Amino acid sequence: MQHLDPSLPFPDADARAHSARVVSHIRDDIAQSGGFISLARYIELALYAPALGYYVAGTRKFGADGDFVTGPELTPLYGAALARQIERIFDASGRREILELGAGSGTLAASVLKAFAAGKSSALRYRILEVSPVLRERQQATLAGVLTPNELPVEWLDRLPPTISGVVLMNEVLDAIAPHVVARRAGQWFERGVVWRNDQLFQDERPLADTTVRALAAARFPMDGDYVSEVNPAAEALVTTLARRVDHGAVLIVDYGFPRHEYYVADRRDGTLVGHYRHRMHTDPLLWPGLSDLSAHVDFTAIAEAGERAGARVAGFATQAAFLLGCGILQLLDREGPAESARYLRATAAVQKLLSPAEMGELFKVILLERGADCPFLAVHDMTHRLFRATQRASG
Repeated sequence: MQHLDPSLPFPDADARAHSARVVSHIRDDIAQSGGFISLARYIELALYAPALGYYVAGTRKFGADGDFVTGPELTPLYGAALARQIERIFDASGRREILELGAGSGTLAASVLKAFAAGKSSALRYRILEVSPVLRERQQATLAGVLTPNELPVEWLDRLPPTISGVVLMNEVLDAIAPHVVARRAGQWFERGVVWRNDQLFQDERPLADTTVRALAAARFPMDGDYVSEVNPAAEALVTTLARRVDHGAVLIVDYGFPRHEYYVADRRDGTLVGHYRHRMHTDPLLWPGLSDLSAHVDFTAIAEAGERAGARVAGFATQAAFLLGCGILQLLDREGPAESARYLRATAAVQKLLSPAEMGELFKVILLERGADCPFLAVHDMTHRLFRATQRASG
């Protein structure tokens, strides 16, 4: 059911008409599924339904005109800093390939490639796996607009290659993979989902039938009593698949989230699933389907375990601030020109947002999973030990 928040901008008529088409598609899926779909299925449809979902329709998602801003959109220095970590992985692995998943607007790819071109380093191969035709077109336009033909060794893929050498790069990808939302009430387990009632979408719950999802929740929920949160076996499976296919190299993941012992705590007993619409956050996943981004925080301990199941090793885990400082972002900032110049002041404001604990510096984390190579991790402070700190287990 859509609860109108007066603090949120109201969509125009065309946007509302698009959302109505998305709702109709979801309603049909609910009917075909016996009257109930899980929130995981709902989120998958709202974000990725062909020609309708948030990430595959034609509206702008990233930047000032979209719904949220990612690190690469703030400043090219973000990609230039990541390029320094990638170069160290290249040195350790002997491979010079990048595979980026979910490349957004293409801004990160552009800044990474620009950084390598400016450094006069040897040639590299850059591939992008993008499921959205609309975003693929935008990525191509972004790259063509800022790179010369010699700087543009980019190939777009439709599926994962069987073997990956070098670096797999994922910036804010895992949070957009649909999680299961699980509720424990009076010692019983339920899956939160969506029904169609009185000509509207409503959230509802059904007994949790998926034994894998239940086992994950039972092992991770931290306390007795009523509790609601997410588990994301699909995100974990993707990381396991990627790590298994890495021959010599590493998987570099940047996203927002927590180690497990900080994720499943009493203060988050309602979970972390939120929506973003026009740079405003809301907590109603049923609000304007197809217009609003939906995401949940990442359990980085689960991601580390998923990589280890494929034979990868955690080479490092850090806050975004510690990682970017270790990659020399302040030294890169110093090259932006005179301190009083408009360019330097814009870059300074962006870097402050990337590093500030009150902005992106602490909430966003970076994890490096290596396989077949001994990759250095450049963060000024490594907190890998926090990934595996014991968490109080739930009963039941």
